[in-house]
Amino acid sequence: MPFRLPLLVACLCVIASCSRPATDDDVYVFTSFHEPATEGLRYLYSTDGTAWDSIPGTWLQPTLGTHVMRDPSIVRGPDGTFHLVWTIAWRGDAGFGYAHSTDLRHWSEPQRIGAMDSVASVQNVWAPELFYDDEQGLFLIVFAACVPDAGFDVGLEDPLNNHRLYCTTTRDFHTFTPTRLFYDPGFSCIDATITRLDDGRGYAMTFKDNTRPERNLRVAFATAATGPYGEPSAALTEPMTEGPTVCRVGQDYYIYYDAYRRSIYGALLTRDFHTFTDVTDSVHIPHGHKHGTIFRAPRSMVNDLLRPQP
Repeated sequence: MPFRLPLLVACLCVIASCSRPATDDDVYVFTSFHEPATEGLRYLYSTDGTAWDSIPGTWLQPTLGTHVMRDPSIVRGPDGTFHLVWTIAWRGDAGFGYAHSTDLRHWSEPQRIGAMDSVASVQNVWAPELFYDDEQGLFLIVFAACVPDAGFDVGLEDPLNNHRLYCTTTRDFHTFTPTRLFYDPGFSCIDATITRLDDGRGYAMTFKDNTRPERNLRVAFATAATGPYGEPSAALTEPMTEGPTVCRVGQDYYIYYDAYRRSIYGALLTRDFHTFTDVTDSVHIPHGHKHGTIFRAPRSMVNDLLRPQP
């Protein structure tokens, strides 16, 4: 049976056609948090997708789980509503956070979505990532979880750190489909982000191989956003990298990632998700920001965020 969340709004008019198209007046917005992830949601913005500046302040304080907000992911639905999900605890919680907004400044009361509450042995739920599937008219939420008794290969991993990717879907953020296994590449993996490719070429999922000694990014492909996804690629990045997000600029895709061993953001440039160029030296992200996701928002809305908070 689907699990349900108490009604968040009287009506979320999600139009099952296509997500709201970007316009020339839109700018790029990058969600973020600062360690130790107790202050709340942060933003960066960019007009070209490569040079980023901080938007001062925090915009939603963490009140769920252990009062942290990590891995914030925002998608704008076809009705213009922004939907946000995030990690609410390192360990010991089987859910993630959800809130919605029409202006990125004022957010609804945070709600906990207990996606893995029915799994007694689950250790955690990490990095929920939102994707709007305009072909099916639904929101896909992919996240990582460790279920020690699920029978997955462990390899060199601690059984309590052996993750796989799971998912649930929703059309209204009120009723959710039963959580299911989304991707098992044969090793521990986290931090998935999905990109729809041009010209009917399907979907690319960039994710972190979380096994020792890899700790790097890989990609897999599918003909539908909801899968199934094929075999993982070879490593795209150096070890100790995570939290990928994709920024579309013209015909190019920038894959941003958190190179946490070096305390910097790295970036790859690609047009096909098969050939990549390291463009880390050509992008700029202010120090201290941690990984979230990139989306587009009206310039007027970003200008409003840049005004001093009351």
